[in-house]
Amino acid sequence: MAEDLGTGRDNVQFRFRDDAMADVPQVTVDAFLDQSDSAAVRIEPGDDARDLLPHLDRIKLVEVNFPSFGDGRGYSAARVLREHGYTGELRAVGDVLVDQIAHMRRCGFDSFAPAAMLNETDVATALERLPHVYQTAADPAVPIWSLRHG
Repeated sequence: MAEDLGTGRDNVQFRFRDDAMADVPQVTVDAFLDQSDSAAVRIEPGDDARDLLPHLDRIKLVEVNFPSFGDGRGYSAARVLREHGYTGELRAVGDVLVDQIAHMRRCGFDSFAPAAMLNETDVATALERLPHVYQTAADPAVPIWSLRHG
């Protein structure tokens, strides 16, 4: 079971942060809530990210596991954390696909450890493909309707 609790530093393929990577082990949400010295947590599908809200000031890293590309619960977890002021590293791990990266970035993910390496050119293209957005999210992008109507 321990091998499922996190990714090594070498597995992070994309990171959109300037600070140093957190060099602390990730624990499950339940284990995190039972400890006072943990600084990194791993959210699995079915975990409630809102349980972490009282502890955001001590969390350096939150990993969100995507066991399959079709499981979108991790997007909601990321957005909840960012909307409540979490500024630490938010890492998507697991079955992360190229066409999801831009959406994950909008929800607040700033590092990625995909189970299978992604083509860096394809990721750059995906991030640049749609320069305008239609709704607000956890990122600072201004919706196109707001640009049109000020």
